[in-house]
Amino acid sequence: MLYRKTALRVAAPVAVAALALTACGGGDGKKDSGDRAKAGARAAGESATGESKEGLVSADYEVTAQKVELGTEAETAKMVSDPEEAKGLIPAVAHVKYTYKSATPLATSPRVSYSSRIWADGRRGTLIVGAADGKQGCEAPRSIKGWKRGESHVLCETYLVPENAKDLEVHWSDLDGEAFVWKFEATR
Repeated sequence: MLYRKTALRVAAPVAVAALALTACGGGDGKKDSGDRAKAGARAAGESATGESKEGLVSADYEVTAQKVELGTEAETAKMVSDPEEAKGLIPAVAHVKYTYKSATPLATSPRVSYSSRIWADGRRGTLIVGAADGKQGCEAPRSIKGWKRGESHVLCETYLVPENAKDLEVHWSDLDGEAFVWKFEATR
């Protein structure tokens, strides 16, 4: 299901080689209670329309979270500098389709995917920057130039989530701070 919620805007890049379990709120054992109120519900896979900041301009997008792929603890160990700190965590890759809606072509690499996050059982996961690079079905934002109206691309983000998570959510926040939320069952 898709819910529209107000979200906290937290963006802390984490290097692939260094894991900081608290960078994006993950690993602290606390649930986030400030932005979990329901607004309107929509069907899973349904698109939402919102704005993203692209350089100096705002751009309109149609956004659809397509799926979340779960990995293994062994894959996590290869992504982090200290596998002991990531014990019990697995990678979750959000595949999100973005369709560009603005009239003026996008001149730079898109930043729209930077506003997507994965939550597991009510807790925000830990971002692993660059881990989705080269993943099948995922495009590299750096390779997209001159994005034109009506053109779609699937961009992915990888987060570490607890291995035993049952419910996954993909959140995407627009410029107004509104978050669109797609719910997925954690299936392996």
